[in-house]
Amino acid sequence: MMRNGIELLVRRISGVPQYSISSSFHIIPQFCSSSSSSASPSSKLFIGGLSWSVDEQSLKDAFSSFGEVVQVRIAYDKGSGRSKGFGFVDFAEEDNALSAKDAMDGKGLLGRPLRISFALERVRGGPVVVPRFWKSKRDRE
Repeated sequence: MMRNGIELLVRRISGVPQYSISSSFHIIPQFCSSSSSSASPSSKLFIGGLSWSVDEQSLKDAFSSFGEVVQVRIAYDKGSGRSKGFGFVDFAEEDNALSAKDAMDGKGLLGRPLRISFALERVRGGPVVVPRFWKSKRDRE
């Protein structure tokens, strides 16, 4: 159902005719991929569920046993300066990221279970696609 909503939005943005449903998916494949869970393996991991007390060094220490960690970033709130509860760990090798994801997903760090997935590439300048979860009047007909 969500995929159909994305198809309609892509068609409206790009002007793809109504009858060519499959052709709309080559326009912005990052939004219309068939995989539903996480992105394909890469060397960068998204780490969710971080405790507010976790800093870059403690996050690097927790993941460095899986391989060379190139970069660690934690998102902070600009107003309060407190952690937003998520961050990114970038490994030198894709295999190291995969083994870290498999080993650490769901495990606790400073009292909070981690949610780990492969980070999606940030798309700059592309269209913003917001999926609709309801059927429009046009879809119901």
